[in-house]
Amino acid sequence: MKDFEFHRPASIKHAVALVAGTAGAKYLAGGQSLLPVMKLDLAEPTALVSLARLPGLADIRVDGGTVAIGALCTHDQVARSADVAKAIPALAELASHIGDAQVRNRGTLGGSVAHADPAADYPAAVLGLGATIVTDRGRHPADTYFKGLFETSLADGELVTAVHFPVPKRAAYAKFAHRASKYAVVGVFVAETAAGVRVAITGAGATVFRSAAMEAALTTSMTPGALDGITVPTDDLNADAEASAEYRAHLCVVMAKRAVAALR
Repeated sequence: MKDFEFHRPASIKHAVALVAGTAGAKYLAGGQSLLPVMKLDLAEPTALVSLARLPGLADIRVDGGTVAIGALCTHDQVARSADVAKAIPALAELASHIGDAQVRNRGTLGGSVAHADPAADYPAAVLGLGATIVTDRGRHPADTYFKGLFETSLADGELVTAVHFPVPKRAAYAKFAHRASKYAVVGVFVAETAAGVRVAITGAGATVFRSAAMEAALTTSMTPGALDGITVPTDDLNADAEASAEYRAHLCVVMAKRAVAALR
């Protein structure tokens, strides 16, 4: 790990200014995404700008049909929130199975969404629920936010401040977890929303994606059997020591069926 400066700004404005004015600077939230890649020398920031003291970024609010979760809310905070559990139980359940206890107590929603790891759990909920990513500069709809491998629509230095999740009629998430890291080998989030059925798949490809075929089938019949005969193309799916592209395609359907069976 290379030497770097460390800053603790007390306002969003100051944090953004530090990153904008320092070449190679990065934001630091819980550090569960950034620090591991720094240890491997896959990232070499010249400065870390801690978000720990920024006010108002660790709140959870339910406003009508929306659950607004601050970017600094930890996974454990989301998992234990009575408001989240009541409004979107699938989101609280998803958060409760991220990593281990240490990761859940340090990792943050904003950090995960900004990092956009292809096997992370939150992107499935963000895309599956049609959430909106709120930043210091504006808003990004989920359908155009995830661009590719660790790539989002965020501009350089743009800071995620919150994620707004529309409350669905019902939703559920099912994942086949990596044995050690608990990242999703494949995870599927199914949501029945006011605008229709949404199915988001994480872990299978370079980034989270929706399945139009599954959405069409479940619109006809919201039952696990409606997914019989659905196939997921393997062309763009990951293949590694954990699973081949063909096995991941199989898991996409299996996990989707489990999610449908668990809808609430």
